[in-house]
Amino acid sequence: MTAASSRATPASSSSTPAGRDWPAEIHRIFKDARVQQVSYVPDAGHARLIALCAEDPRVLTVPLTTEEEGVALAAGAWLGGQRAALLLQSSGVGNCINMLSLASTARFPLLMLVTMRGEWGEFNPWQVPMSRATQPSLEAIGVRVYRADTVDEVAETVAAAADLAFDGDQQVAVLLSQRMLGKKIW
Repeated sequence: MTAASSRATPASSSSTPAGRDWPAEIHRIFKDARVQQVSYVPDAGHARLIALCAEDPRVLTVPLTTEEEGVALAAGAWLGGQRAALLLQSSGVGNCINMLSLASTARFPLLMLVTMRGEWGEFNPWQVPMSRATQPSLEAIGVRVYRADTVDEVAETVAAAADLAFDGDQQVAVLLSQRMLGKKIW
């Protein structure tokens, strides 16, 4: 789903009423962590972050046809001396669960930011089962999971995940809650 094909309630705008621009904070963290490649399946929840990364001449953005390609791209980036991040939606975790065994077996760093669906205010019942399975599935394959439920938690959580991934050669996912992102409407 593209950003143009969906709308969200005002809670999902890039900044809160207090003016907190969490996508810009994540972009800054990516720069601080020397992330040079960002792959993604288009998603409204990541739209502003994707745009910021695409505008940054130091970052190669790669749109994917399926999420597991992003795991392979992260492996290639690491082998080539670069750092990568994968942006995906919770439904996409189910698509790449088998490919995640590559990251844990080969022990290369993997940083994933997962926008959650099937939680607070979800209108699409098809999103609910994978939402419930996202964290347990990631943990079962050996991925460390952090969660940001509020805008105030995003920067610190993503920074901690990036440190663990890139300094410790770990596989880490940050779940960005649907309540924080906002309810989608059609």
